[in-house]
Amino acid sequence: MENSEIPENANEHCPGPQSDSAGKSDACEGCPNQQICATAPKGPDPDVVAIAERMATVKHKILVLSGKGGVGKSTFSAQLAFALAAMDFQVGLLDIDICGPSIPKMLGLEGQEIHQSNLGWSPVYVESNLGVMSIGFMLPEPDEAVIWRGPRKNALIKQFLKDVYWGELDFLVVDAPPGTSDEHISIVQYLDAGSIDGAIIVTTPQQVSLIDVRKEVSFCKKVGVQVLGIVENMSGLCQPVMDFKFLRMTETGEQIDVTEWAREHLKERTPEFLNIIACTEVFDSSGGGAERMCREMGVPFLGKVPLDPQLCKAAEEGRSCFVDQKCGVSAPALKKIIDKMMENPGLSRMLVDNDA
Repeated sequence: MENSEIPENANEHCPGPQSDSAGKSDACEGCPNQQICATAPKGPDPDVVAIAERMATVKHKILVLSGKGGVGKSTFSAQLAFALAAMDFQVGLLDIDICGPSIPKMLGLEGQEIHQSNLGWSPVYVESNLGVMSIGFMLPEPDEAVIWRGPRKNALIKQFLKDVYWGELDFLVVDAPPGTSDEHISIVQYLDAGSIDGAIIVTTPQQVSLIDVRKEVSFCKKVGVQVLGIVENMSGLCQPVMDFKFLRMTETGEQIDVTEWAREHLKERTPEFLNIIACTEVFDSSGGGAERMCREMGVPFLGKVPLDPQLCKAAEEGRSCFVDQKCGVSAPALKKIIDKMMENPGLSRMLVDNDA
C-alpha cells in the first residue's frame, strides 16, 4: 500500500482504502471517509490489468512533458515520432493533451477519424510504421472546445490505453499537456511508472519557463519516472540572412519594407552573405538556461533547438523536418538530441537490434 493512496484527511494509522479492513478497523472510527472506504470495491482495478495486457506489446514508452505551455512540446513530440519512424522503428504517438490536441495537425492528419475493429480502436496512420491517437480525431468540429473535468479526462486516457490496438510497437511516445495535473498522474499510474522508460522535458531558455521545469523534474522524481533529459527549445532565432525581411524606420516611426533592395544589394556587393546563417537571442538566457539548470538538478541535458521558422512551417504543414533540406538549422539540432537520447542504456539496445 502506497501512502499516496491514503486520503489527506484520513485518520492516523489509516489502513488504506484498498485494505480489507478499510472503514472497519478501530483506526477508521470518526474518519470522514469511513463509509466510502467500507463500501468501495477492493482489489486491483480490472482496467489496469487490461492496460498491462495491451501495453505488453509495446517495448518502450517515452513521455514528453513541459512545465508550461507554448514551449514547443508537441512540435518536439511530432518530430521525435517522425525521426524514430524514419529509423525503421514501429512507432505510436499518443496525444493526451485533452483540451489542446495539436498532434493531428502536426502529423498532417486533420479531418481523420478513428475506426474500430474487433481488436479495438485503430490508430490513424501517417505511414505504415507510425500510428497516432488523439481526441482531436473524435471532435465533431475542429474548433470544438473540450470542457471536461478531471475524472472525464482520466477516463478517456484509460480508454486510449486499454482500447487502442497498436500491435507490436518499438516506441510509444506520449505527448502530455503542460504542468503536473490529472493527466500526468493518470498516465503514470495506468502505465505503471516502472514500465515507462523515461520522460523528456521541453523548455525555453528564460527563467519563467525553467521555474516550471524544476517542478516537472520534481514530479518525475516523486512518481519514479526517470528523466531522460531536458531539451531547450527556441534557443535563439536562427535562419539564413536572405530569409530575413528588411525594414527601414523613418523619423516618424513608419516602417518601410526594403527587403528586395537589401537582398539585391547583398547579392551584388557581398555575395558571401548568401550562405551566412544569422542568429540572435529571443529569450533572456543570462541565467545559464536549461544547461545550467540540468547541472544543478543532476539531470541530463540533451541539447538546444533554435527557433527556426522552417521548423514552424513544417509543423503547420504536418510534415517531418528531416525529409528535405528546408529545416537546415533545426533538423541537425533535433537529430543530435534524438541520437543522444538513444544513448540511454535502455534504448541503445534498440539500435543494435534494429541494425541486426
